[in-house]
Amino acid sequence: MKTMTQAGMVRSMRYLARAFVLLALIMILAGCASPAWYPQAVSGHMEIMRQREDIASILNSGTADPELASELGLSVKIRHFAVSDLSLPDNGSYSEYVRTGRDAVTWNVVAAPEFSLQPKRWCFIVSGCVPYRGYFGLAGAEKLAARLSARGYDTAVSPAIAYSTLGWFDDPLLDTMLRYSDEQLAAFIFHELAHQKLYVRGDAAFNEAYASFVEEQGVRLWLQSSGRSDRLPAWLEREQAGIEYSALLQQTRKQLRVLYASDRTDEQKRAGKSAVIRRMQDEYRALVNSQWGGISYFESTLSREMNNARLALVNSYRGGACAFNQLFSLSKNNMARFHQLAGEKAALPKKQRRAWLLQSCGVIASGSDL
Repeated sequence: MKTMTQAGMVRSMRYLARAFVLLALIMILAGCASPAWYPQAVSGHMEIMRQREDIASILNSGTADPELASELGLSVKIRHFAVSDLSLPDNGSYSEYVRTGRDAVTWNVVAAPEFSLQPKRWCFIVSGCVPYRGYFGLAGAEKLAARLSARGYDTAVSPAIAYSTLGWFDDPLLDTMLRYSDEQLAAFIFHELAHQKLYVRGDAAFNEAYASFVEEQGVRLWLQSSGRSDRLPAWLEREQAGIEYSALLQQTRKQLRVLYASDRTDEQKRAGKSAVIRRMQDEYRALVNSQWGGISYFESTLSREMNNARLALVNSYRGGACAFNQLFSLSKNNMARFHQLAGEKAALPKKQRRAWLLQSCGVIASGSDL
């Protein structure tokens, strides 16, 4: 039978206290999400927390599966690098492990009107208003998506293998995060810790662009410093593919915005929308074959129904790369300084912050933003 250390007991009491505080807030401030949504969110998260195991104890026991022990040992090194080299938060996050036994830890529902790229937003106590709603069970996510589809929305249900509590709790390492490459594990940890470092309530575009930049730059630096430089070219190729994919998405979104703003009939808009999306998929296939060596980095472009909701989802993660690249150059590639400058941008009024974030690379390179 496992015994709990004094530190573990203190940690458990802290988790319990925070859970009660969070539940009390939920009862008082329901936000614009349905009150019925919150119990599954709290119970789902607390079930994850209940299963956590101390990584150091697992490694010291000598009884862990060798493959798992290797992955956990690597996660410890990645977490140390995140703190020492990327100036990310030094807390209890990713010092514990959870075996979920699931394909995904949560499922996010994204929805947008049939003729609009503006996603529906849901408001929550901790994160503010965001363009998705997460569920710990696939059935709940699919039920909401079906209801929204019946009301005429384009919808998408997207699995997530990690999530951040934004510092409310020490986020554990999940088994869903260990099913990919070493680089991807590092990317997950850097991305989620970045959300703890800087988060603007209600601005998903800024938050995801910032965390995605920290993730990509962090993996690049980690590969160089950890004796994995031989893997760097493949990672850089993936980054370049991401840039080209972003350009394709922006081109597609521009075409759809023009179409949706036109005076065409709904039937004509529907046909035009299908044509634009088919053309985007054809151009994506051309990129795969001519630029990416046959590697389909973003397979969901083809394998799932592409619609306004999916375009809104991927745009949240791929936007703002030029702005943060310029900010990193301005910081002289110093991560601590970069975070400081990003914090200054985060403090701007929302319209000004968004204008900065969405500038093209050419405009930023001209120095007009500085």
